Amino acid sequence: MGKYFGTDGFRGEANVDLTVEHAYKVGRFLGWYYGKDHKAQIVIGKDTRRSSYMFEYSLVAGLTASGADVYLLHVTTTPSVSYVVRTENFDCGIMISASHNPFYDNGIKIIGGNGQKMDAEVETMIEAYIDDDVPKIPFATKENIGRTVDFSAGRNRYIGYLISIPIRSFKNYRVGLDCANGSASSVAKSVFDALGAKTYVINNEPDGTNINTNCGSTHIEVLQQFVKEKHLDVGFAYDGDADRCIAVDHLGNVVDGDLILYICGKYMKETGKLENNTIVTTIMSNLGLYKACDREGIRYEKTAVGDKYVCENMMANGHSLGGEQSGHIIFSKHATTGDGILTSLMLMEVIIEKKLPLNILASEVSIYPQLLENVRVANKAAARNNEEVKKAIASVEEELGEDGRILVRESGTEPVIRVMVEARKDAICREMVQRVIDVMDKEGLILS
Repeated sequence: MGKYFGTDGFRGEANVDLTVEHAYKVGRFLGWYYGKDHKAQIVIGKDTRRSSYMFEYSLVAGLTASGADVYLLHVTTTPSVSYVVRTENFDCGIMISASHNPFYDNGIKIIGGNGQKMDAEVETMIEAYIDDDVPKIPFATKENIGRTVDFSAGRNRYIGYLISIPIRSFKNYRVGLDCANGSASSVAKSVFDALGAKTYVINNEPDGTNINTNCGSTHIEVLQQFVKEKHLDVGFAYDGDADRCIAVDHLGNVVDGDLILYICGKYMKETGKLENNTIVTTIMSNLGLYKACDREGIRYEKTAVGDKYVCENMMANGHSLGGEQSGHIIFSKHATTGDGILTSLMLMEVIIEKKLPLNILASEVSIYPQLLENVRVANKAAARNNEEVKKAIASVEEELGEDGRILVRESGTEPVIRVMVEARKDAICREMVQRVIDVMDKEGLILS
């Protein structure tokens, strides 16, 4: 984890943690870095936050000042930027978004020429330039100064690509979409309409300040109610930049990323499309998913938290399906990053081909109760490596056995230790989490 760039780009409150000066310098560096031996071509997309326009202009100023030509997708999704970068041979792509964060935050996600998130090595060089102006980057002059190009056609090509993927019509299916007043507002409905669904859409009127506000995948209760009120067959909720999807069945039950991985993984295995008979998860996936996979003979690998790490594992090992509990799902045949709208299309394929409603498909997984507590500590490393804390964790692991698990990890952004327990009963989760926290308290590790 770098000074500015985390697992999902450079993110923070607009003009507080992430400023226009930061954006300008990111643009200056990338325009120079990719333009050493040719005219750099870089594509930019943005979500619906008010500050996204400000950061777009600042990035453009930096890029063109370094000599790059900049192609503007305007309001679009993160996965569309990834798609356009890899299919149109751009040097890199930039997405301006803070994903599921509130409207006053924003972020800069950099996507490499292969359509995947930027290598940490390049991000480290950008950070050094932001802080020290090293290397000294010359300004382009005369005919070498860059220009901007309207490239809304790129978003339209992505929409066409999504429409081409499903193998069946969605005719007669009543589908609800919660676009989170974000990027999906410009894409999702047209895709489902073109595929024949009876599409019912909420939260698709962005005003710059309502993105993710009581809507989308982080407020799934809104879609749950909508699906039940309208008697829909299924619902899909996206986040601000539409790289994640959480589903709702016709009864209003939530189908999260773990359940989506199981449903799609089992179907892909049955149809011979699950490469290496393996799905890739993070360490936060529910124990119930792993037990269901064991039953079905599906292998799995675990990575650190972050779809970036899931993607790296998949690409390195040739796996075709991976994702996170939060709804970042990657289908490597079709995309190199999490894509919420693509995920909803793939779920629709399983529903249609299996001729089963989503609640039946999801019922094969018994999700274990899970409790996560964030404990504020003075020193994360000291708390994590404390001998008494390690003994307490080992004791809990032994007591839970195969009927549960404990995960204790450091937050990457806060002075927090996250203590998570899964077990067959909520009461056991509470007891085991508290046991570890009590030891931390006794050892004087917790901030008062």
